[in-house]
Amino acid sequence: MLLGDARTGKLADNIAGFGRTLRRAGVRVDSARIGLAQQAAQLVGVGDRDDLCAAMEAVLVSREQDRIVFRELFDAYFRDPDVAHKLLAQMLPSAESKGERTKRRPRVSEALSPQQAFGQSTPPKKEQEIELDAAMTASDMDRVKHADFNALTASEYRLVERLAREVALPVPMVEARRTRPGTRGTKLHWARTLRHASRTGNELVVLRRLQRRDEKLPLLVLVDVSGSMERYARMLLAYLHNATRGQRRDVFAFGTHLTDLTPAFRLADTDDMLAAASAAIDDYAGGTRLGESLSALRKQHARRLVGRRTLVLVVSDGLDTGEPEDLARELDWLVRRCRKLLWLNPLLRFDGYAPLARGAAVLHRYAHGMLAVHNLGKLQELAASLAAVMKKN
Repeated sequence: MLLGDARTGKLADNIAGFGRTLRRAGVRVDSARIGLAQQAAQLVGVGDRDDLCAAMEAVLVSREQDRIVFRELFDAYFRDPDVAHKLLAQMLPSAESKGERTKRRPRVSEALSPQQAFGQSTPPKKEQEIELDAAMTASDMDRVKHADFNALTASEYRLVERLAREVALPVPMVEARRTRPGTRGTKLHWARTLRHASRTGNELVVLRRLQRRDEKLPLLVLVDVSGSMERYARMLLAYLHNATRGQRRDVFAFGTHLTDLTPAFRLADTDDMLAAASAAIDDYAGGTRLGESLSALRKQHARRLVGRRTLVLVVSDGLDTGEPEDLARELDWLVRRCRKLLWLNPLLRFDGYAPLARGAAVLHRYAHGMLAVHNLGKLQELAASLAAVMKKN
């Protein structure tokens, strides 16, 4: 395998370009890791492709969900040396033949696709020609950050979806029932107290204590997948999959009926999760019957609510087509069995919005707070807004 002419120093440039391509795919790579990758390549050599791939993966990949993306990008990037030499500006290394093309995950395809400034038309493609215009101005980025998800172009939507995956959502911490050794607490840790007394002539000089552990609130997420919520649903699923990683979460989609997405959310890779969710949801872009969906939740999944500690997030525009009385009855049951019910409403993008629709009025009456989630900026502010609502009695 040829990775460039080592005598003219092309290998370092190729590895640097590969690192930039990884960043476009959402892999967390900085200049220090790229430097380590160049050192790793020098140590293992370029004679064995598998050894080089393993060495670079060890220093460039820190998250399990990025490993498959790294391997696909490595195969595509270093297959054709002539194309790899031109990839110094995050552009496409089109190397495989028609017979070799395989289905790639969206993050890999997006990272290997030509980039251009927003608002420009796509130039005609020429064989073996790579366009290097991948610039985005600060004004473009600011506009995309505050643009409604439903108003984005296809390329802008893919960019914002990738950026949303990196937005954090610190869920409030509460005291758990389980305890741990600590300096404060109402209960004595007799085992540690007596062990310490054995060293001081059986005198109780120090009283060791037990204090309650801190843990994140368990989450129950209900996502509206009706036609009016099509783009918001996908964006919020991708966002919540990464933002709530490592904590207890139960996720359901609802349209005309309830669909359990918790098994899909157990997948490490967000693209795999979205594919599994799409396969599981059979009422996508249909109507909204939140009352009937909550009834199914009460009858079939009531044990998902952990006492009265669960934080419930309802992602919906509130345009319910069911009976308001049924919705009110089910929401009353849900509110009495959770800690807080928060309504994430994309219609808050409109100035002067009021929940006047029948379903929206009922949901607004029972929700403890209504938060906006219609653009990337609001997602970044969601953690602070959630904390403010949680502090209210």
